[in-house]
Amino acid sequence: SSSNSSSLLFVFLFVVYFFPLYVFSLKRHAMGGGGKQHTTGSQEGITSVDKMEVLIEGEMYDVTNFSHPGGSLIKFLTKGGDATEAFVEFHARSKKAQYLLKSLPHRPATSEEMDARGFNGRKDLTVAYAKLRKELVDEGYFKPSYTHVIYRFVEIIAMHWIGLQMLFTGNPIMYILSMMWLGVTQGRCGWLMHEGGHYSLTGNEGLDKFLQIVVYGFGNQMSAGWWRSQHNRHHATPQKLKHDVDLETLPLVAFNAKIASRVKSPVLKAWLKMQHILFMPLSCLLVALFWTLYLHPRFILRKIVAGKKDQVLELGCILLKYYVMFAIVLSDYTWAQAIGTYLLCFLFGAMYIFTNFALSHTHLPVTESNEFVHWVEYASIHTVNISPTPLCSWWMGFLNYQIEHHLFPTMPQFHQPAISNRVRKMFEENGLVYDSRAYFPTLATTLRNLYEVGSFSTPAPVNGNGKKNE
Repeated sequence: SSSNSSSLLFVFLFVVYFFPLYVFSLKRHAMGGGGKQHTTGSQEGITSVDKMEVLIEGEMYDVTNFSHPGGSLIKFLTKGGDATEAFVEFHARSKKAQYLLKSLPHRPATSEEMDARGFNGRKDLTVAYAKLRKELVDEGYFKPSYTHVIYRFVEIIAMHWIGLQMLFTGNPIMYILSMMWLGVTQGRCGWLMHEGGHYSLTGNEGLDKFLQIVVYGFGNQMSAGWWRSQHNRHHATPQKLKHDVDLETLPLVAFNAKIASRVKSPVLKAWLKMQHILFMPLSCLLVALFWTLYLHPRFILRKIVAGKKDQVLELGCILLKYYVMFAIVLSDYTWAQAIGTYLLCFLFGAMYIFTNFALSHTHLPVTESNEFVHWVEYASIHTVNISPTPLCSWWMGFLNYQIEHHLFPTMPQFHQPAISNRVRKMFEENGLVYDSRAYFPTLATTLRNLYEVGSFSTPAPVNGNGKKNE
């Protein structure tokens, strides 16, 4: 029967797909590929030349033997620059992070080091930013609202229920509408998990991490742990070559001429010449499928083999979603119908969330890998806001206030519209551009950028210092 077919499809997914990945991860771990354990380590045998130090609040912290729980993000800040704002914004709610920082070997930065690295060359901007941040903290803008949290969860539950009622009508038109509706619902799970991943949902790190795992695993079949490790690197260095993972999008798409210049294959060049047409209807889907069917399961299984408990919950949520989808919701469908329905819904979800994410950064200039930019300058030069209206705020999950989000990633995002005028004033007083644009013109700019980059004839964009990125 069709019901048995869809149930067997779920079993097939587990036996033929997840189990071999798990076995591969076991073999990799046995060969020594399980990753480093967190440690502050001994400094014995380390020379001054070998040391890697990070500048935070006037102190040089030795991170040579420190395995950062958040991944390799910390390495980006050991060769120069001031990591003060990055540390404060990522770890504002974490007592554990503060304790770990103080447990590292550290010393006061010398005057020469402060001249070279301190404040990333903008002490005036650091002072203005710290003043505004303190005012916002004192006024309660970093406090979460449980009423808002409940509203967000009720919304995605209600949207799932409405979408399923549309699907169960059996009407062909309603079927297509349900796929679009459920795709948007899936995207809104992405917005919600994004806030949990920044610990700005409830303000409780443990609870936010749990909610992110559940929402991202069940809602999007993806790994919250993988997302946090990658997305924080983007936040620390948006549009920075060799550092911002959101720029490393080959072979499916290239957002910048510097990235496209790496392409040598005639076939891939032909693909990129069409990327402005393929991006929304095809590239977004292929990226999402690559994440869902390979990148994230591989990450989860490697972490499970290494003894990480969070990824056990992630895998459980993902398998539960597949079971509910194929063995219950689509139980009367044939294998082909079930897979086709899954892909169509996934297409609309991928188009919705990846297209909206692309609007805020991808068409903007890049920074060279050896160039250090102030935290606030990143938000000005490499970030734009989109249509500051209630409708757009709902559509983009408040991430249309991307400037405010990059400045204060742990601030509950529904507060960001209320502080936008103050951020704009700070920018103007410090000679920075506050870039806010309309939605559809920005979408057109994003697609035009894809066309120009794909044509391999666009000049290298100019960065925030007025220099070409040669």
